[in-house]
Amino acid sequence: MILFVSGRCDIPAFYSEWFFNRLQEGFADVRNPYNEHQISRILLNEEMIDCILFCTKDPRSMLHRLHEIPFPFLFHVTLTGYHQDIEPGIKDKKAILEAVKQLSEQIGKDRVIVRYDPILLNERYTAHYHGRAFESLCQKLDGFVDTYILSFVDFYKNTRKHAKRLGIQVLNEEAMRAVAMEIEPSISKYHVKVQTCAERIDLSQYGILQGECVSREDLKRRLGSHLLLPIGKSVRSQCQCLPTVDIGDYNACAHYCAYCYANYDEQRIQKNVLLHDPKSSLLLGHLCEEDKITIRKDPKKY
Repeated sequence: MILFVSGRCDIPAFYSEWFFNRLQEGFADVRNPYNEHQISRILLNEEMIDCILFCTKDPRSMLHRLHEIPFPFLFHVTLTGYHQDIEPGIKDKKAILEAVKQLSEQIGKDRVIVRYDPILLNERYTAHYHGRAFESLCQKLDGFVDTYILSFVDFYKNTRKHAKRLGIQVLNEEAMRAVAMEIEPSISKYHVKVQTCAERIDLSQYGILQGECVSREDLKRRLGSHLLLPIGKSVRSQCQCLPTVDIGDYNACAHYCAYCYANYDEQRIQKNVLLHDPKSSLLLGHLCEEDKITIRKDPKKY
């Protein structure tokens, strides 16, 4: 399986000690978000784990412990041009940029992908603004990163809650093309690959490819052709990525991003953070007598 760490919350930024404890123990427990007493136990061994996909906005706490990870892995690091009106929990992007450079130096730029997403538009964050922000990102990471993934904002529950206050626009094709036109010059200037994921619009005329965040061919190129990978489809209907297994929890990320699909209740986030014990098998809280543990089966691979 491809272990996803994590799409539901930023485990590398906030819960890295727990993650490394789980590696040492050899398993992690994940509570079903729709049935709280149903527990899926993920065995963290070579028979089960093909590779790990880390998804984070801040990899700094992982840098000194990467050598402890026994499986092939790569990082998706989200870096945008937003300020704290959109991403209130991200405090020091200059330091994060330096961390991305260090990460690239340690593991190689083939294993570090930057996500400039999701792209939203309002009076402050215009298409031209995104073009300048993306160019600045490419300039600062020149030589350290060669692949960027773009996506456009979806109006999830959390996004809708903040949309009026922030003046977030519903994006039509014309608006998406306006953004692509602003980004296009940086693609050729810095010789980077830029692709979308889970987007229907074709932006190839601007040098932006359609693709998947997690594809079989791309993972084998980055992590080794010998890699066995699961058969199946993504858990997201609009996405053609390979299936992943997420060990995170919803409403557990203290970045408080206004566009996040997985964290939509600030008060619950504050309570959940207090439930975390780095020594627990669960990310939040502990097992109880009512819990039923099922060991997740090994998926078919090729």
